[in-house]
Amino acid sequence: MNPSMHRVALAQLPTPLERADRLSAALGNEIWLKRDDLTGLGLGGNKVRKLEFLLGDALARDCDTVVTFGALQSNHARQTAAACARLGLRCELVLTRAVARTGDAFTDGGNVLLDQIFGANLTVVAPDDARLEAAVADVRSRLATEGCTAYWIPPGGSNAVGTLGYVAAGEELAQQLDAVGLAESDVVVAVSTGGTVAGLWLGLRRAGRTDRVRGVDVYRTEDRTGPVVRELVAGVAALIDDSGSDRLPEPLDIEPIDSELIDIELTDEFLGPGYGMPTAGMVDAVRLLGGTEGIAADPVYSGKALDAVATWAADGRLGPDRPTVIVLTGGAPALFAYADEFRTVTPPGTRPG
Repeated sequence: MNPSMHRVALAQLPTPLERADRLSAALGNEIWLKRDDLTGLGLGGNKVRKLEFLLGDALARDCDTVVTFGALQSNHARQTAAACARLGLRCELVLTRAVARTGDAFTDGGNVLLDQIFGANLTVVAPDDARLEAAVADVRSRLATEGCTAYWIPPGGSNAVGTLGYVAAGEELAQQLDAVGLAESDVVVAVSTGGTVAGLWLGLRRAGRTDRVRGVDVYRTEDRTGPVVRELVAGVAALIDDSGSDRLPEPLDIEPIDSELIDIELTDEFLGPGYGMPTAGMVDAVRLLGGTEGIAADPVYSGKALDAVATWAADGRLGPDRPTVIVLTGGAPALFAYADEFRTVTPPGTRPG
């Protein structure tokens, strides 16, 4: 078996697919939620699916240490730390101050606090290429000196191996959509490093679904994100085709992947000032989901995807003839690092009325 197809069980699967009745009423469209915030490990989130394959590969290669990267409040870093704790692997996180925010809540709370609780070693650097390269060189040298066998994971776990987790998720979602009788839908998800949307699209297509997949860019502009996503689709499709593994169903006859056939729709309309930077629409959308469904969405990823859905519902871009499925990718711990954006001015002990 190709070692890249080894998988270790980390997530609580399948995650629920729920109809959001009160949110649907508020938006005037049929809305469903794919609850990948409920994957379980390390307070849940989408990265656990990728880590099942990435850390399965690491164990197959007899690695004892995992190194990965992210912004200071990275959900991927937090989930990697939790997964390493579960598997008895050493975890090294190289985190950059890529988001222009200060204050104790942001620098020490949220995911950063959880990274430490899960036992990771943190190296925090400024968002400068030279300093990042120096920090990586230092980590590499230190691990070599200590005799560690390291497995290096890219930001977001978004390479072909990690993307396998979302091919499986797309197939899982396809089965759930079939089970509740949804013939065709709009599937909306936040997009950063691209592995989640790439895998979802391929998994749905492998299952014979023709749902429209709409990605809401939260990291880079559409022109920079699109080529990355298409490359990931092609890479993971080739990996599945070459593996001969029983970890995923046999591939459909879709190789080679023609980039013109990858009909993922991306938009950077809701990116705002940049990655991790709040927008008024995001704040309103997070409050809307919380106030209608009692679900906390994160401010960096799903909050902006929710803003997109609310905006499209208001201006008619969702359309009344098909349901919308929002993939909630987790990351609620980051809300505590963005507390100022969500505080109300209501005095304690009173109720608005």
